[in-house]
Amino acid sequence: MNIELEAVYVIWLREVKRYFRAKERIISSLAMPLLWFLIFGIGLGPSIRFKSLDMEYSSFLAPGIVAMTLLFTSIFSGVSVIWDREFGFLREMLVAPVSRLSIVVGKSLGSATTAVIQGTMILVLSMLIGVKFTFLSILVLIPLMLVISFGFVSLGVAIASLMETMEGFHMIMRLLVQPMFFLSGAFFPINTLPEWLRYIVYINPMTHGVEVLRYVAIGFSSFPFHLSLFFTLMFSVITSLVGSYTFSRRQ
Repeated sequence: MNIELEAVYVIWLREVKRYFRAKERIISSLAMPLLWFLIFGIGLGPSIRFKSLDMEYSSFLAPGIVAMTLLFTSIFSGVSVIWDREFGFLREMLVAPVSRLSIVVGKSLGSATTAVIQGTMILVLSMLIGVKFTFLSILVLIPLMLVISFGFVSLGVAIASLMETMEGFHMIMRLLVQPMFFLSGAFFPINTLPEWLRYIVYINPMTHGVEVLRYVAIGFSSFPFHLSLFFTLMFSVITSLVGSYTFSRRQ
């Protein structure tokens, strides 16, 4: 048991160190969410009005941008599985006397941690721009961001385990991530959508992640909080099991 926990810690630490050593990765991954927030929240925000909102649009948008940061950072981290396989590092981990579940959990936790760091940076930048969050809400948001990120990292690992090349992985991710994000209610209240589109949004795991963050951050949600939280937890559990299975079968 101690060996398994140590393996999880070592792999987690490696992922975190890789993140902090790649300064350009930090800057580039912050640039897109910040640009979206500046364009829609600050630039177009004053002209955007929804009848169901009694708040500034920038406050409504900020949790959605944080969720976008978590989604993109988390799910694309699965490419590290392919990268490690091509350069032989994955083979070295697999011959170690630890279970493959520990390897997957370590990689998923490490990537989820980096995603939470990115999301926290966006929260801080949002506050500097003018969005108001309480200190207590930030403390609650951090573990929620970790749960959301872990689910999407596990999904990325599951897909990466089935891919042979990074090009194939990125193609699948682009086809999956963009609809998942734009149909999550990150930019607009769900109750303004046509009924047929609303059902698609309901089954989107990203939707419930956005709703959980938005409720804690600003007290607004289109779903009961406990329902979105349950859906988010189940998504993380299921994707972690699927990720572990595909990783073990593939490798």
